[in-house]
Amino acid sequence: MPEHVTAPPHAPALEAGGATPDAPTVLEVLRRLGTGTRGLTETEAAERLAHSGANTVPDRHGPSWPRLVARGLRDPFTAVLLCAGAASALVAWWGTACVVLVLVAVGVGLRAYGEQRADRSMTALRDLVVSTATVLRRDSAGTAPVEREIPVEELVPGDVIRLGPGDLVPADVRLLRAYGLSVHQAVLTGESSPAPKDASDTADASRTPDTARDDGLLAPQLCFQGSSVASGSGTAVVVATGARTRLAAAHGLLAARREPGAFDRCVHGVSWALVRLMLLVPPLVLLADAALRGRGLATLPFAIAVAVGLVPEMLPVVVTTCLARGAGALARTRGVLVRRLPALHDLGAVDVLCLDKTGTLTRDRPVVERALDGRGREDPEVLHWAAVNAWWTLQLADLPTPDALDEAVLDAAGEDGPAAYEGVAAVPFDPVRRLSVAVVRTPGRLGTHTVAVKGAVETVLERCALTTEERERLLVAAARQAGRGLRVLAVAAAERPVRLRAPSPAETRGLTFVGFVTLRDTVTDTAADALAALADRGVTVRVVTGDHPGTAVRACRDLGIPVSAGGVLTADRVDAMSDGELAEAAGRVTVFARCAPGHKARIAAALRAGGHTVGFLGDGVNDLPALRVADVGIAPRDAVPVVRETADVVLAGKDLGAVGHAIEEGRRSSGNITTYLCVSLSSNLGNVVAMLVAGVLLPFLPMLPSQVLVQNLCFDAAQLAFAHDRPHPGVLRRPTVVRARGLLRFVTGFGALNAVADLATFAVLALTLHGTGSLGDEALFHSGWFTENLVTQALVMVLLRAGGNAARGGMPGPVGRAAVALAAAGVLLPLSPLGPPLGLTALPPLFYALLVVVLALYAAALAVLRARRAGAGGEPRAAA
Repeated sequence: MPEHVTAPPHAPALEAGGATPDAPTVLEVLRRLGTGTRGLTETEAAERLAHSGANTVPDRHGPSWPRLVARGLRDPFTAVLLCAGAASALVAWWGTACVVLVLVAVGVGLRAYGEQRADRSMTALRDLVVSTATVLRRDSAGTAPVEREIPVEELVPGDVIRLGPGDLVPADVRLLRAYGLSVHQAVLTGESSPAPKDASDTADASRTPDTARDDGLLAPQLCFQGSSVASGSGTAVVVATGARTRLAAAHGLLAARREPGAFDRCVHGVSWALVRLMLLVPPLVLLADAALRGRGLATLPFAIAVAVGLVPEMLPVVVTTCLARGAGALARTRGVLVRRLPALHDLGAVDVLCLDKTGTLTRDRPVVERALDGRGREDPEVLHWAAVNAWWTLQLADLPTPDALDEAVLDAAGEDGPAAYEGVAAVPFDPVRRLSVAVVRTPGRLGTHTVAVKGAVETVLERCALTTEERERLLVAAARQAGRGLRVLAVAAAERPVRLRAPSPAETRGLTFVGFVTLRDTVTDTAADALAALADRGVTVRVVTGDHPGTAVRACRDLGIPVSAGGVLTADRVDAMSDGELAEAAGRVTVFARCAPGHKARIAAALRAGGHTVGFLGDGVNDLPALRVADVGIAPRDAVPVVRETADVVLAGKDLGAVGHAIEEGRRSSGNITTYLCVSLSSNLGNVVAMLVAGVLLPFLPMLPSQVLVQNLCFDAAQLAFAHDRPHPGVLRRPTVVRARGLLRFVTGFGALNAVADLATFAVLALTLHGTGSLGDEALFHSGWFTENLVTQALVMVLLRAGGNAARGGMPGPVGRAAVALAAAGVLLPLSPLGPPLGLTALPPLFYALLVVVLALYAAALAVLRARRAGAGGEPRAAA
């Protein structure tokens, strides 16, 4: 191997982040980097540091307060309100303009404060990947290299570093030498199983576990920043630092524009419908009035008032308050951080949750299922010799952390049996040889040692004295066990003459096959209950994993997740499908196996294309694309920092129960928001229709601008109660999907009913006002309609909120109290000293008697219409 390969000054670093499974050879890497196996000189390192910059991952700061405010102002609902305020100011209706401006400021301020508080909590979670690295440096070209500990920020491409057990990989590197090296890549893959590494140019990437099937991660010659050494040691050359590492490249995904989520789609649909109506109403009012009354532009203020009356002014405040209260409750009670407030609404709409198996459904630690001899019969001797191998490998091999499979074997067999032997030598599991060897001395047997071998089935069987037919039969038996979702280890043993040195390769040949040890993943304690709770809430689970399909299916069946015969799809089949075919298949498939990051993102996109609202739970860099494609990205608090910063929701731990609680809180908030939209838009639409009819039929304005302003303020203040309400339990049992078209159909039906009630009130007023003079008739008409409007709006608040179950006992808390206060304001305000300044006057007793009849009929019709729409599925799903 060359000591130093020349290259032009400041040779570009090898782009490890884009490496392919066909990794470049050592010579090619050294030539491109202009370095050698003896490392760089201090002068060369200083020059490269000045050129390439410090080896730090770009630090992402949350958006500033002005940017959060600007984001809030770009919200479509806020834009509609600002248009309404501008229209009010245009006709000198300053009271309404000021109220709208205050409501916009409050809503935007609350939203910005909530998101900035969540970002401050995330900042406290950020941690450093590693602080120092062991590097080979030379004082000058002719001196020998010396190992030095330097800050990781000073590493440069071309540096040669040492890696040992427990070390964190400080940059993207290409291995020069490796001795039994395996690396935990959970920060990149989300999988707990270590990936074997090999420095040779001809290393076989097919022996890399399925969990690492991702272009550069598949190459056994490459290690990446943020991963850690599980076992073995090695020497490597740094190929990429700073912004060029794979970990830093993942940060670049954060700048990519995300597709709008369920909340954004609903907001845009409703907002554009309101804008169209606002633009349509004033011309209609002006044309009708000019044709029938000849008043022309004199009615422009009234026309604009009618258009403004369509807008639910309190929407930004109610929405932000509902979401902020829900996010605050999750943070206090469950330790869940909602980093983007609209994501809480999207959580309530989630009907499909995608997640990996390891760490969420199953523990990272397997357990022994069975110990079988060559004929498939239970044989304790198999477990005994597997335990001897595991015990003495752990005792003699000086591993940084115990192997999970060895611990599982010892838990099943106990330590008393292996401890009865005397350990002589051991060779730990080698990713290249794929087996571990322990040599022990049996008490009472002089002159012989026993060699116990345990490892991959193919590797161990190759070393056993078996015929070709026997070997094939055993391979088939092992494959049958693996197909049941089990991990399979082969165990062999042999007696050898006493030797004082470590076991040679020859001593692990001609072994006697003992049997198979099968292991299974254990499910987490809370997974079954959490999955049952999710299913009860209408959320289906999709397992998207890099594991073997049999392993994933077994975990699903252990947890009671139904998997049909066609419910498993592997990555190669996903690759062969078009987007349309995948969208159709994703609706019925439960398990997606052997998936790389691109597959995960494509599956999430296919589910969304199929009409689902998708949540994705991930913790590794390989989950980043899918986290950004999903409607809601969810990550545990111990996930990779870049993943936490990408996620919309951060859990206290990798616990499905916390996801269920977050979904429930999202549905609670979404249910209140949807009920507010139904009540507000229905009432506003009914009033607008009644105003249009009254403006055509009456010789005077049906309501003065000041009266419209006071009425809107009373109604808006009462509707704040929705932010503090506890919705009907039925809302929490199904996704709170609010589709703009369905919401508008709902609003149109109930708005028409509200308009009918207003027109009935006109008839009552006509019977009551039997010619008391034009001025008196106008004041009485304004007062009667003012009272009827507020009382009917109070009824709508109670009946639509209760979901047709007002009889279930008692008023619905804050909404009921607010409705009573609103109705009282409608009745008492015309009688109070504030009435005359507003143009209101006392009404005759006959009006109140007839109004009670109108309201009773209105309430009955409202209940009947609601029941019919609910039975036909024609109401928004959260307005239950």
